[in-house]
Amino acid sequence: MTHHHFKAPWGRTLLIISILTTFVMLGIAITLSLGRQTPGFISLPALPTRALSAVVVLLIPLGALPFIIRGYVITKDGILIKRLWWNTVLPFEEMSSVEVEPLALCHSLRTCGNGGLYSFTGYYWNRQLGHFRAYVTDLNRTVIVRMKNRTAVLSPDDPEAFARAVTTRLHA
Repeated sequence: MTHHHFKAPWGRTLLIISILTTFVMLGIAITLSLGRQTPGFISLPALPTRALSAVVVLLIPLGALPFIIRGYVITKDGILIKRLWWNTVLPFEEMSSVEVEPLALCHSLRTCGNGGLYSFTGYYWNRQLGHFRAYVTDLNRTVIVRMKNRTAVLSPDDPEAFARAVTTRLHA
């Protein structure tokens, strides 16, 4: 079987949140490491040194990096969600359907996860889907993957072709 590869392009929202947050965190870290006073709206816990404070601030974007979604691959066994250093698998044996649903994350509440620093990943909830896992980089290209005991939302570069490829595999 040929593997179908789909990119995970960054949408405008993800790009803006990621760039702004990264620059703000870098700015705070540089300010702290130079020993300058941070703006009044930024209150950091008292730590032994300003250098240690700068490192702690940089851990926020560094902690989000591993969860970047690099792409999606449809294999003979399921959907491979490619991360920076590992893959997550959604097995076909558990899958019941896939549907293109642009803006599936609209009106969702993040219950645990990342809300836009390099990805929208983690556990979310909304009225339409209930509890689900998000593996999203573009809020406008979302696809809902329904499985026996869970639901996932992905954002491949070509949602229609992705849904067709998964549906073909499910009915094979």
